[in-house]
Amino acid sequence: MRIAVTGSSGKLGQAVVTHLVEAGHSVTGLDAVGAPGDGFVRVDLTDAGQVIDALAGVEERHSGLDAVVHLAASPAPGIRPDTVLLHDNLAMTIAVFQGARRAGITRIVHASSETLLGLPLDEPPPSVPIDESQPTRPNFMYAVGKHLEEELGRKLCRLDPRLSITGLRFSNVMAPDDYADFEAWQGDPGERRWNLWGYIDRRDGAHAVEQALLVREPGYATYIIAAADTVMRRDSAELMAAEFPDVPLARSLVGRETLLSIDAARRELGYAPRHSWLDEA
Repeated sequence: MRIAVTGSSGKLGQAVVTHLVEAGHSVTGLDAVGAPGDGFVRVDLTDAGQVIDALAGVEERHSGLDAVVHLAASPAPGIRPDTVLLHDNLAMTIAVFQGARRAGITRIVHASSETLLGLPLDEPPPSVPIDESQPTRPNFMYAVGKHLEEELGRKLCRLDPRLSITGLRFSNVMAPDDYADFEAWQGDPGERRWNLWGYIDRRDGAHAVEQALLVREPGYATYIIAAADTVMRRDSAELMAAEFPDVPLARSLVGRETLLSIDAARRELGYAPRHSWLDEA
């Protein structure tokens, strides 16, 4: 496929571009920052005019696209003032979704977030493993924005039944170089209780993106994307007993398995995470 990736210079974006190119796709990176090179176009993604133009075609880069992967965003709360972060993240997503529609692109994958699952988990989750059937519980403006982006995707798919838009609720994105830091919190599970000890290796995140591009039918859907294990050496049942003793288990837990359910992504996307931080430690 001919694919544009917004946020191509980010931690996840770099891995997605590499993965898609290695898989044989033609990739154009769209971002506000980055070194000029093959396939990269510098775009202010909050400017709808620039986005629509870039998706329609860029001389010597592409003359049309089959799909868009939208990863660009201020990636977490606290980086910018709340209202600016909300405004700009929504502006980018609106521009990308509408720009894709105007360019006749019907296949979109966008980065949603685990923050919609109630993070930080000061209020315990209804049950674990958390899955997509649980209602969204945004607790800060960044997460409110992700909720609104998902709703925009749902409504656009209702308006245009040709559209396939997939929201991937990525857990805390990690690169292999980050794994050396994981030992620091092994003595206190409370340090990472805020997201049920979840993470996603960016290489597996890239795999999830490609699977969504390849297999998703028209319509809107969201999937939790996490590693198969947790950031801790302790078993998951032991972690729950220590930090969330009153939270019911939806099923028995096996070993160090993730508490952010990836069952739907495995079943419907063919998602198959291959990387664990313990392999790099």
